[in-house]
Amino acid sequence: MNTHTAPSHGTVHLEVTDGIAVLTIDNPPVNAGSHAIRKGLIEALRSCGEVRGAVLVGAGKSFIAGSDLREFGAPLAWPELPEVIAACEAAPFPVVAAIHGVALGGGLELALGCDYRIATPDAKLGLPEVSLGMVPGAGGTQRLPRLTGRIAALEIICGATRITGVKAEVLGLVDVVAEGDLLAAAKRFLAEDRPKRVVADLAVPEEDETALESAAAKALHKGRGRPNVAEAIRLVRASADPDVVSVLADERAAFQKLRLSEDAFALRHLFFAERKAGSVDGLDAKPRAVSAIGVIGGGTMGQGIARACLAAGLPVTLVERDAEALERSLGALREALQAKQARGRLSEAALTAQLKALSGTTRISELTSCDLVIEAVFEELSVKVPLLTELDATLPPETVIGTNTSYLDINAMVAGLPGRSRVLGLHFFSPADVMRLLEVVRAETTANDVLATGLALAKRLGKQPVVARVAEGFIGNRIYAAYRRRAELLVLDGAAPEQVDAAAEAFGFAMGPFAVSDMSGLDIAWAMRKRQAATRDPAARYVTIPDRLCEAGRLGRKTGGGWYDYPEKRPEPSAEVTALIADARREAGITPRSFDAETIQRQLLIAMVNEAALLLAEGVAQRASDIDVTLANGYGFPRWKGGPLWWAAQQPADRIEADLDALGMAICHGFARGPVSDTLEELKG
Repeated sequence: MNTHTAPSHGTVHLEVTDGIAVLTIDNPPVNAGSHAIRKGLIEALRSCGEVRGAVLVGAGKSFIAGSDLREFGAPLAWPELPEVIAACEAAPFPVVAAIHGVALGGGLELALGCDYRIATPDAKLGLPEVSLGMVPGAGGTQRLPRLTGRIAALEIICGATRITGVKAEVLGLVDVVAEGDLLAAAKRFLAEDRPKRVVADLAVPEEDETALESAAAKALHKGRGRPNVAEAIRLVRASADPDVVSVLADERAAFQKLRLSEDAFALRHLFFAERKAGSVDGLDAKPRAVSAIGVIGGGTMGQGIARACLAAGLPVTLVERDAEALERSLGALREALQAKQARGRLSEAALTAQLKALSGTTRISELTSCDLVIEAVFEELSVKVPLLTELDATLPPETVIGTNTSYLDINAMVAGLPGRSRVLGLHFFSPADVMRLLEVVRAETTANDVLATGLALAKRLGKQPVVARVAEGFIGNRIYAAYRRRAELLVLDGAAPEQVDAAAEAFGFAMGPFAVSDMSGLDIAWAMRKRQAATRDPAARYVTIPDRLCEAGRLGRKTGGGWYDYPEKRPEPSAEVTALIADARREAGITPRSFDAETIQRQLLIAMVNEAALLLAEGVAQRASDIDVTLANGYGFPRWKGGPLWWAAQQPADRIEADLDALGMAICHGFARGPVSDTLEELKG
């Protein structure tokens, strides 16, 4: 064996063995495609000498996890990624990308610039640029369609979809799936005297134009019509143009423009904020091992939590109050899993494994083998406290106990428990197996390793964790309550519910606050208001309209009417609600006034921003960016706006002050003004 090791080119190491060059990309922890890697690759390719071929492979856990996003807000230094790809294509020998771990964004574009691609079965490949407000900018929209066809390319690019190495082989994106030693497989592949095969020179496969048009329309709809989604669709469709050089230049120009857009800055903010939200400053405790889960309560939330845990490969024991309720809940879980398999979202093997991992009981004593038990019973202290007391007395001391409360005071719930240090809040959002956000609530007595266990569970379940301290509604529900209260005051003062909803949707919310209330049920907030009635400031403005709706039996969609009527399952303004609103205004002595859409939007947003500042000042949330993560992942805040605090940080300071003044005038007595300007400095800096 003839081996030659060349000098290291920064983060790229070159070794030539028996005429095959291996270029190892080594930029821990995820081999982000930084300027140093780009420069090192070009220098290493130039240093290969007379070889039969070259292999690009990543050190550590990944090929390249993507470009270094920290570079995208400033001018990019030479060499940029298209120049690295041009060097691969111009090399006189074939270049193979050996892909393990992840190859995302610029990492996959580099692989597409190679002549061939070999991947492990579980490798993850994707082009997530659209989810970051951009489009692929180094040939992704042009080379991918030449391998997969334009329809599949639209799905991957516009959906920011990650596919496995196995699926990539089926689509033609990967040439070989390697089960064993990846690098050895790549060397064997090159040893067969492979010719050069520049992907950009391949023809785009012909496809049915009607099917292509349908795929483009679907992608634009799912992408909420954002400009970068429309650009990605245009560029993928343009890949059929034989003048590939011109279209590649067009793609690069679109990328350069979009990476500096407001959407891209906001989405990059969320990208980094989401990674930071899963950490706690100063927390160095190791999580407890979790290999089996207990879930108490087989209602909608309990079933969703069970499905989320089963999907993560965790055995679940479901507890219900009696045998009849248990069988009903287990039956519903089995049906949901079977339906998922029938829709092609779960393999037959996975269905079998999950059904086998699901069991049930009516006795808490049978949960002693579980490492973590989550209660999801009725949202009342009188129900939860006795249950937590029984769990603490029954379960082994090492078992972590989670409460899925949405509003209640966990400190009060655990005050009498000897083992209160092992209890934390795990606030899932419904449906729990779909919604990404998980508020991990740290009570005053929660042990550090218990908190770490909650964060590790969130990662295992594929959730976005945000850590909160105990407060009414924690982070998300407290902010949403302020948003909803401002919406109700707007209606009391003269706006129509449909006008408020339309303004919210025009800003980017999928649904307005009143449509959301109807969907979730007005009785949920009604129960909270009744619980808070004794401590409410009698001098504060209080909107009686939602209470009257509930008293009239208008609880939302489930009763056929709430803020809206639903004659054919579609919301329509209600004459009954209009009359009820008029009565409430008359009793309050209010002369209705008009509001334009911008005023409505800014008042809804400033209510969120002000409450967020109060939460930060009280120490309920760790950092401003955590609040943006919460609202974007759990409450439908448009991601391309970055979150309420990011939005506010981009506004002129005098406009924010004027918005706060208007908010204070609307709420009147009892208005607590948060330190908003100080809060926004964290995001401006």
